[in-house]
Amino acid sequence: MVTRHLAYFFMVGAVVAGSGCSSLRDCFRKRAPAGSNTVITPQIVDVDTGKPLMPEGGAFDENRTRVAGLAFAPVYFGYDSAQLAPVETAKIEQVAQHLMQNSGQVLVVEGHCDERGSNEYNLSLGEQRANAIRTYLINLGVAGDRMQTRSFGEEKPVSAGHDESSWHLNRRGEFAVYK
Repeated sequence: MVTRHLAYFFMVGAVVAGSGCSSLRDCFRKRAPAGSNTVITPQIVDVDTGKPLMPEGGAFDENRTRVAGLAFAPVYFGYDSAQLAPVETAKIEQVAQHLMQNSGQVLVVEGHCDERGSNEYNLSLGEQRANAIRTYLINLGVAGDRMQTRSFGEEKPVSAGHDESSWHLNRRGEFAVYK
């Protein structure tokens, strides 16, 4: 069984390497016809339902109005981690309860990091953090197509210090609700 999985892995790697694609993801992207100036962007879908996460109108924050006066506590993460701490889950449960009671509202889950690590690494970790929160919300019953994720990496710190107390505040997930 393990041998079959390894063989599949190497076969996919060989196809990607021989195809001229820089990654497996690139091999599956739609390409514009040669000589065309058309840019085709891939459709981002919910892995559970197959529904688009980015509706035709774009990101929620581009085509909707943010709900004024509504703020939820940020969810904090450990250093170099996208694991949800048990003490943080009650905050996510409050967001789930609000969304279940307000079916016309949607959510952008924002992932943030502290200043340590490269920009690329922090963007990836911020996305993992946002997705961990999104997955928890889905498990609580919130429809996946009502949520989008966004990573800001280290670009939007709430604390400008260069010590553990500041870094702790910057390792977070935040919620932006739109109607």
